[in-house]
Amino acid sequence: MEYITVDGIEVPALGFGTARMNGYDEQYRAVSTALEIGYRHLDTAQMYGSEEAVGSAIADTDLDREELFVTTKLAPGNRDTEAVHDSTAASLERLGMEYVDLLLIHSPNDGIDHEETIRAMNDLQEEGSVRHIGVSNFSVQQTAEAMKYSETPIVTNQVKYHPYKSQADLLAFCIDENVMLTAYSPLAVGDVSDDETLTAIGQRYNKSAAQVALRWLVQQPMVSAIPMSSSAEHIRENFDVFDFELNDEDVRAIFDLQDGLPDDLADRLDI
Repeated sequence: MEYITVDGIEVPALGFGTARMNGYDEQYRAVSTALEIGYRHLDTAQMYGSEEAVGSAIADTDLDREELFVTTKLAPGNRDTEAVHDSTAASLERLGMEYVDLLLIHSPNDGIDHEETIRAMNDLQEEGSVRHIGVSNFSVQQTAEAMKYSETPIVTNQVKYHPYKSQADLLAFCIDENVMLTAYSPLAVGDVSDDETLTAIGQRYNKSAAQVALRWLVQQPMVSAIPMSSSAEHIRENFDVFDFELNDEDVRAIFDLQDGLPDDLADRLDI
C-alpha cells in the first residue's frame, strides 16, 4: 500500500467505495471482502445507505479501529448546525463507531452558507467525534472558500476523476495547497475496461486496463482513488496496483484520453 500524507496523517492511497450497491447484504459482503484483501480506507455516506453494512463488516473482523480510515458524508439536507450534529451522531450509531476519520460536505448547496456547515463540523472535531473534515464535488473556488471558513485543514475534495474526466485545475490546486484529491468513479463505471490505450499499456506490465487506470491515479501526487465493486475478483484485482509503476510516456498517453496534460500540471507532476 502507498499513502498520502496530509494534515499530519497517512491516508491509504487506495480505498474502497460503497456507492450504488444493492442493499445491505451486497454492501456487507463487498466490504468484508475488501477488508480481508487488505483495504483499510473505506468510503461511505449518509445518502448511500451503506453505513450500517460498513460498520457491521468492520465489527466482524479482528481489525483494530485505529488501523482503518473511514469517511462518511453529510447528505444534502443536513447542512445547518443542528442537522450536522444530529445526522453525524446518527451516522456514528449506524457505523457503531465513536468517531469517523473524515467527514465531508457531500456536494455544494447554495441554499445553506457553507460557513455554517463547516463551523459545525469544526465543533464535532473539537468534541472528538470527527477527526478530519473535507468537501466533495467542490470547484477550486469553493474549495478555497471552505479552507477560509475552517479552523482546521480541509483534508480532501472528493470528485469524479478518471482517464476520461479532467481535473487538471483542481489537481494543481490540491498539490499546491496540500489537499488530497479523492477520485470517485475512478474506472468510469467500468468503461475503462475495454479501452484500447489502457489495454495496450497494461499488456506491457501484465496488468488489466482497470489496473492501469488506478495506477495512473494513485501515482499522481495527492491523489487517492476509491473504486467500488461487488465482485470479489474485481475487488482483489483493483487492490493489486502497487507492484508496478507507469513511465512518463504512459502517463501522458492516458492524459491524452481527456484534454491532454497541461504544462503547468506536468511541471507539478515532474513529467
